[in-house]
Amino acid sequence: MILIVGGAGYIGSQMNKRLNIQGYETIVFDNLSYGHREFVKWGIFERGDLGNIEDIRRVFKKYPIEAVMHFAAFTYVGESVENPQKYYLNNLRNTLNLLEVMLENDVKQFVFSSTCATYGNPQEIPITEDHPQNPINPYGRGKLMVEQILSDYSAAYNFRYVSLRYFNASGADPDSEIGELHQPETHLIPLILDAAIGKRENIQIFGTDYDTPDGTCVRDYIHVLDLAEAHIKALKYLENGGKSEMFNLGNGNGFSVREVIETAQRITSKEIKVVEVDRRPGDPPVLVGSSKKAREVLDWEPEYNDLSSIIETAWNWHKKL
Repeated sequence: MILIVGGAGYIGSQMNKRLNIQGYETIVFDNLSYGHREFVKWGIFERGDLGNIEDIRRVFKKYPIEAVMHFAAFTYVGESVENPQKYYLNNLRNTLNLLEVMLENDVKQFVFSSTCATYGNPQEIPITEDHPQNPINPYGRGKLMVEQILSDYSAAYNFRYVSLRYFNASGADPDSEIGELHQPETHLIPLILDAAIGKRENIQIFGTDYDTPDGTCVRDYIHVLDLAEAHIKALKYLENGGKSEMFNLGNGNGFSVREVIETAQRITSKEIKVVEVDRRPGDPPVLVGSSKKAREVLDWEPEYNDLSSIIETAWNWHKKL
């Protein structure tokens, strides 16, 4: 059985669905602080908190767990700057609790949800896995610390892991059964779609004077289903004896904020009011990743590699909210 920690959240719930479609048995472990119970439509649900190590032990005693996928992290960069303790306790300490119980039960296959935020400001584009890791906020630093811990555990305990560094997760389940529902919402595409359906008066563009083709920030958007498929590939890689590794997950294509808004207007047939405001501190002009290594080693290929298909799935889901 596969334990999906944080499996009631945006990416974890998609992961749970895909694993069940492929015939895996799953247990979702989530405290529902940000996740949604109604998203756990497959497998077994166990409510618990990584901050309470006995909750974790209870689940490991109850089920024959073979591998763990870990999605239970706080992900708001700005909040991590304002309240770093919250992030280090949850994203770092609680991960150590999970790893402790895994070792107690001799479970040594781990797929970790990491982030491109471990790289910090890019020195070169596209970003490859050997790019220097110099995170510029507590969220990125905490994820990097976990990666370093995993490397040490791998060397000491015959523990094998895959760390997956995402770029901008986006889109929704093509069947519209589950999708992106954050409280509060900070991701660009759902914010734009909120403006399209009238939940927001407008969408703000933070900075229009960047050194990019249209002056707005360029980002790499990766569909949530493609992320889930990469995790399955990573799991099978470990099942087949693969050594500990890390991979970027992105499309390798950059789209500007203006391009995202214009594509959303076309797909929704709605007028989206745009307000241009000053830059936000710490926003690099361009963040685009190279996923060449994942394509070669994991035989992974993104299916949703154009912006229109990503936004279309998000819109179909968003209209149901």
